Amino acid sequence: MIGLFFGSFNPIHLGHTSLAGYLLEHTNLEEVWFVVSPHNPLKENKELLPEKQRLELVNIAIADKESFKSSDIEFSMSTPNYTLRTLKKINQLYPDKEFTLIIGADNLACITLWKEYEFLLSNYQMLVYPRKGFDLIELNKKYPQVQIVEAPLYPISSTKIRDLIKQKKDASEWLHPLVYKYLLRIV
Repeated sequence: MIGLFFGSFNPIHLGHTSLAGYLLEHTNLEEVWFVVSPHNPLKENKELLPEKQRLELVNIAIADKESFKSSDIEFSMSTPNYTLRTLKKINQLYPDKEFTLIIGADNLACITLWKEYEFLLSNYQMLVYPRKGFDLIELNKKYPQVQIVEAPLYPISSTKIRDLIKQKKDASEWLHPLVYKYLLRIV
């Protein structure tokens, strides 16, 4: 089973990679693929690093992790990047593999905004990890078909990291050392 971890990864941080490692250890996942999204249709893109730089940062962060892979599949797809469209493309390219979505409780809470969300919930497995401020028990009652994973909370976000770097404050504790070095060069 391969977990598909979609995100802008702007930038990828240790919360992302630690969560992926936790899921590999505590679920039936054999690999986690970090699917770098050029632009999430539900988010503004005013502060996005160029997609190729974000992919390069992901590759740097996961270089020493055999069970982690990066994917730029959405780079060649038309926008907006809807999860369902990407999943169909991945299934066409890898018909012999089984996939599950990795999403946060925040994404599950707003899944009704996703394109064809009923189809997604009915046809794809989902691992849902906790996010601060979201009640996993209530979400699981509403969406019993998903698998809730009691993963640790990581008290960092890509937005916070960008803010720290802009303010010339140290963000190194939350980033792979080579990712941090790269970011200091480009931001």
